[in-house]
Amino acid sequence: MYAIETQALTRIFGTRTAVEQLTLNIPEKSVFGFLGPNGAGKTTTVRMLSALIAPTSGGARVAGYTLGRDDTQIRQNVGILTETPGLYDRLSALENLTFFAQLYGLSPQKAAQQAERYLRTLALWERRDERVGGFSKGMRQKLAIARALLHEPKIIFLDEPTSGLDPEAARTVRDFIKALRSEGRTIFLTTHNLPEADELCDLIGVFRTHLVRVDTPDNLRNGLFGRGTQVRVVGEAEAWLETLKALAFVRDVTAHSDMLSIVIDEPDEQNPTVVRVLVQAGAQIRSVEPIVHSLEDVYMELVEEQRPGTAVPVGNA
Repeated sequence: MYAIETQALTRIFGTRTAVEQLTLNIPEKSVFGFLGPNGAGKTTTVRMLSALIAPTSGGARVAGYTLGRDDTQIRQNVGILTETPGLYDRLSALENLTFFAQLYGLSPQKAAQQAERYLRTLALWERRDERVGGFSKGMRQKLAIARALLHEPKIIFLDEPTSGLDPEAARTVRDFIKALRSEGRTIFLTTHNLPEADELCDLIGVFRTHLVRVDTPDNLRNGLFGRGTQVRVVGEAEAWLETLKALAFVRDVTAHSDMLSIVIDEPDEQNPTVVRVLVQAGAQIRSVEPIVHSLEDVYMELVEEQRPGTAVPVGNA
């Protein structure tokens, strides 16, 4: 089942196309990372999927409801953390959350319960009676996350949720996102923190007005760079290049100092042969490790291509 389904979703402002023909399926109970440069159309996409603005063309279903027909139900089933969340500086943290909870339709008793729950979860309970105007940026960010969750939405849109947080607070938020997924929520995450996206996301979509590519982080890495193994040897690695090139399953091999970088399709199955052949040829091996490309490598490769792309359907990636 999909939490979000879009079909050729498009938004045009005047002569500028902000979102072009977005077709995307996001499974329920997953964390989806939406990555792209500033101005790529990510915020516009979130605003459309939250039923805050209408698309120019195309359609979407969010939490089982049809965009443009069931907008009230969509708003009731999504929570949003915007890049610049509005909070009332003259109210305390508890008063802010209680107020917004009642706007969501919660009873005063339920509003108080929810406010306490999320203030405690995000380590703000001890500061609950302080005015928000005196909060740091990180504290305000955590309070805004709590506000987005008060009505227990099925789908949560988080725009840069750890922006401005110190490392400890950022870890709290990341752990919280994992807990939300385990509760069965769907998280739509926009972030420029690529290690964070790699840690949290089940699927990654790279976006630049149009969707360039969508897949799991590992599939994106393997599709762009292939899989491989690094073998560190005693002495100069170049001495063993021809030995490895003779192996039929080795797609490429390079040497730098004492390191051999070998591109192969099935490292788990083929590494033992690599090691055996090197040892038989007289190499002394210090270590064998997988080659792991960072999500930043993937992101830069895809964004710099700057070509129109079509998403690979989820399930067939």
